[in-house]
Amino acid sequence: MLSSFIKLIFVTQFLNVRKFLLFFILSGLALTSKGQSVAEIKKILDTTSNPIGFVKYVLKKKYYIDTVTVLSTVQFLGKADSLAYHGKVGKTYGPFKKENILVKVLTKAPNTFYHVNHILLDRAIFDSGFAESLADTIIAKIKAGTSSFAAQASLYSADLASASQGGDLGWFIKGVMLPQLDRELTKRKKGELFKVWSESGLHIVRIADNPKEDTGYALLLRVIL
Repeated sequence: MLSSFIKLIFVTQFLNVRKFLLFFILSGLALTSKGQSVAEIKKILDTTSNPIGFVKYVLKKKYYIDTVTVLSTVQFLGKADSLAYHGKVGKTYGPFKKENILVKVLTKAPNTFYHVNHILLDRAIFDSGFAESLADTIIAKIKAGTSSFAAQASLYSADLASASQGGDLGWFIKGVMLPQLDRELTKRKKGELFKVWSESGLHIVRIADNPKEDTGYALLLRVIL
């Protein structure tokens, strides 16, 4: 799906460039960006139907087109995937501190996201037999309502980052988790509570929500000012 998405964008942009050049040839307008402020450049980038043609033939600036994959909708690795998810299609952002660039969100495409909670019993702390017994006790308490998943995560989980959030891993795409966990995602339904071993230890996992479609990919135009 991603390769088709990229091909479609580049074919569209190629056709737009031809239209863009024909317009300037017929109108006799000069291809120059002399005297344009950053604000004026952003305004044009926000409104033009051919931002690549504008950057290449009018601004005559270096530019890059990046395909960004959004791995998680709550934990971003940097500016690019945050803009890919939160940015509006057609909007230009920047310039950024210590980075003299502008970034325009060209388009977006969806992907499937999963939402789970987990408690990790570290195999370096618990042997397998004890971990299994402890996991059964934790699951029994949660199912009986004598303790919450969040309380048990804060007590036992070796994944401190998610333990501080009650074991919540947030929304993420399939493929970013450990393979043992990934394999279970498509087999389970919302509310299911189960155990699965990985090289990290024994995971107590709860499917927090049904899968959903959300922004998974974005094509970003980076302009070097």
